[in-house]
Amino acid sequence: MEKKVIRAALLGLGTVGTGVYKVIKNQKEEMIPKLGSEIEISKILVRNLEKAAAKVDDPKILTNNWDDIVNDPEIDVVIELIGGIEPAKTYILSALNAGKHVVSANKDLIAVHGKELLDAAEAHHVDFLFEAAVAGGIPIIRPLKECLAGNHMAEVMGIVNGTTNFILTKMTQEGMEFKDALALATELGYAEADPTADIEGLDAGRKVAILASVAFNSRVVFDDVYIEGITKITAKDIKYAKEMGCDIKLLGVAKNTEEGIEAYVCPMLIPSNHPLATVNDSYNAVFVNGDAVENAMFYGRGAGELPTASAVVGDVFEIARNIKADCCGRIGCTCYKEIPVKKMADTHNRYFMRLIVEDRCGVLAEMTAVFAKYGVSVAQIIQKAARAEESAEVVVITAQVREGDFRTAMEELSGRSSVRKISSMLRVYGE
Repeated sequence: MEKKVIRAALLGLGTVGTGVYKVIKNQKEEMIPKLGSEIEISKILVRNLEKAAAKVDDPKILTNNWDDIVNDPEIDVVIELIGGIEPAKTYILSALNAGKHVVSANKDLIAVHGKELLDAAEAHHVDFLFEAAVAGGIPIIRPLKECLAGNHMAEVMGIVNGTTNFILTKMTQEGMEFKDALALATELGYAEADPTADIEGLDAGRKVAILASVAFNSRVVFDDVYIEGITKITAKDIKYAKEMGCDIKLLGVAKNTEEGIEAYVCPMLIPSNHPLATVNDSYNAVFVNGDAVENAMFYGRGAGELPTASAVVGDVFEIARNIKADCCGRIGCTCYKEIPVKKMADTHNRYFMRLIVEDRCGVLAEMTAVFAKYGVSVAQIIQKAARAEESAEVVVITAQVREGDFRTAMEELSGRSSVRKISSMLRVYGE
């Protein structure tokens, strides 16, 4: 289908929207040889026309009326970058129903309502692409759907939030406590004024839901993902992890097991020789395992104006090629399976825990007896220097154990008079 100019509308001119505007402008001379068509931003939906006017070459393309876009038959592609559930969901569905292609970076919406959006795109034979919804500029959605489609994926996991990775990097490399590292991240612009979505793991949880759905061809939504943040991690936890040859990272993990899909986000000890342990500062990385490819890792900037814009524009270019070849809607929803999602209590991991206990003979024997009662095998126990008079700090590493059994053992331990405090409990990645 010959179409020399493909007209697109931007919804939002914030950080990523501005980046998309810049990248498309910078690519203008390359478009015809790359795509056979030129892409033109013909409308931009904004709240404040006056404020947005300083960011564009021609203020006439600005509008604060959605109808100017959805009712314009000349607009082929809508690029949704306003975020949140509403009005984004309404805008996207009405655009798809009007026969327009949609590109979105909206992880909040896709992690909850992805099926509805993809079904609408399929019904109207248009594209709905969302590469930028996970890991910013790192290509991962299209590789999973296309390049790695010949695999049965066993696992997809990684570091998918730059703010928390920056905080943990500073805690690891400079010995900072959490509150000080968060303050630095806020000062440098890595953390939002309200960092809750990042530090409590919610942002990463949404990304894990999307990755699991794409990797395992079965729908996983945000509420299916077990989530813990990094607010309870201390410099002492990181120091002890280092002594054991590990680093602490906030990992998003999705596994496809015989009993169902495991999907969770939590801070975990990971061996310092694992490739993900070297991913520092605000960088992201996604590690995948498939039966044919074995292991592969995707690494790069997980957020930011231009890295995220790179992924968005890549999707727009893909749609332009599909329009030219008359093959739109070629790859839509790939969730053709219905695999159950396991409860966190039924997952298996190793565990690291720190306890303050009475400093007397027989306490360690009591602890191991409680563990044995619930099938928790102890791989290592280290007694550290006394914390205070008549107390000692103990560090325990377990073998693989069902989480529900481990938590029951922890509850019984915490009720023992010999255990004064359970300071921390972290999962350990790997066998």
